[in-house]
Amino acid sequence: MRRETPKTPTDSELEILRVLWKRGPSTVKEVHETLNAASENKQVGYTTVLKLLQIMTVKGTVTRNERDRAHVYVAGAPAERTKRQMAGEMLEKVFGGSASELVLHALSGQKASHEEIEEIRRMLDEYERKLS
Repeated sequence: MRRETPKTPTDSELEILRVLWKRGPSTVKEVHETLNAASENKQVGYTTVLKLLQIMTVKGTVTRNERDRAHVYVAGAPAERTKRQMAGEMLEKVFGGSASELVLHALSGQKASHEEIEEIRRMLDEYERKLS
């Protein structure tokens, strides 16, 4: 049976995933507190976080451990896999599959540090070696 790839997370779901990736398994209360501590301007309600986590469970974006009274949620996929999936979708949708266009637009839209440019060079060299 082929496992279906989870749908791309919404912006709100991505915020929750970032909390789960950073904290690890967390209760609704812990996710709620972390989100509100990270944002001075935009406070999110407890029931909103609960509802989003319920939706994300149905979508397969998170899993829920129901052993304890307080349900514990875990990201359904590692951060790198989700980021790779989202980048691939954006590459196809926005840039017609052109990786060079994606990189050019990303670098022209925001100044990259010397360290980031060196990291990009290193990654490209490594990628090229794998192709050889």
